[in-house]
Amino acid sequence: MRGAPARASLATMSLHPALARAHGFCERYRLTRPILLAPMAGASPPALSVAVAQAGGLGACGALLMTPPAILAWAEAVRGAGPFQLNLWIPDPAPARDPAREAELRAFLARFGPAVPPEAGDGGPPDFAAQTRALLDAAPPIVSSVMGLYPPAFVAELKARGIAWWANVSTVAEALAAEAAGADAVVAQGAEAGGHRGCFDAESAESGMVGTLALVPAIVDAVRIPVVATGGIAEARGAAAALLLGASAVQVGTGFLRCPEAGIAPAWAEALGRARPEDTRVSRAFSGRAGRSLATAYVEAATAPGAPPPAPYPVQRGLTQAMREDAVRAGDVGRMQAWAGQAAGFARAAPAGEVVGDLWEGMRALLR
Repeated sequence: MRGAPARASLATMSLHPALARAHGFCERYRLTRPILLAPMAGASPPALSVAVAQAGGLGACGALLMTPPAILAWAEAVRGAGPFQLNLWIPDPAPARDPAREAELRAFLARFGPAVPPEAGDGGPPDFAAQTRALLDAAPPIVSSVMGLYPPAFVAELKARGIAWWANVSTVAEALAAEAAGADAVVAQGAEAGGHRGCFDAESAESGMVGTLALVPAIVDAVRIPVVATGGIAEARGAAAALLLGASAVQVGTGFLRCPEAGIAPAWAEALGRARPEDTRVSRAFSGRAGRSLATAYVEAATAPGAPPPAPYPVQRGLTQAMREDAVRAGDVGRMQAWAGQAAGFARAAPAGEVVGDLWEGMRALLR
């Protein structure tokens, strides 16, 4: 056994430096391939993480909308397959409500789905403190944050239990703040990413968009902890480029959504396969937070001049819920919350394990 580290070291000596860095990251987190599933709230079924983990990557759960029992049940369903991360949003301040504005929005949304009741915007996410306790009870190898940093007391609890903390960041300043707060790694999320980006300041999400190609090397140069690249990565060329830029691994979201294990609406999956980079839009039309989706008929109408401005998060999410649910029932992608990164067209309708394997072999071939 004493000779094992030396053999591993000799094995990495012949690797491309980018692959050697990724190999070290994989050893640290018990992976065999530096390919991570993005923690996508609402699109994190256990089956998808099981498939990714069994293929040597990292499973993930976006637990934003999940109750503590649901978080624990998800972790138990995935635990035997391999390592995984559990992710939570840092809560926003309580939103300012504007009844007149919401009434205007309800009338607008009624053009795209069922009538929206006045109380639709009253809901919110589950209790954050209870969710963080559930994360500790679930004891995953990795806990990640998005939209800010965990409180110091929770970070101390993670450290005491040997749970790694990864912070999702969208700027160099956020990465530096995460490192100073004790993050073990940062996930550098470029503006190409689908869904919500991990911006600490919700108000500057659109004005502060930085692409992955510029963001990753800048963060690599600024911090001493490992950097994971995400945003617009769905095929081997982009993944290999991220490692060349200094990333230790890549995180893929939209690139897994067409896999059968993801279980998304068929119309959404089919539309992803047809999408070009210019077929996506960043808007607040679904949740009140900036997110990148397919430029559907609803998104185009909601962002057109004269459309009512969206309500703040999570009020807008509540107001659009009836429309979104009706769209899924009807198979109408034009009204769905069809999150999509700019590399959506590279997503494959293939088993997730096959996607992981092909992505890794393609990366290795490019980094000989």
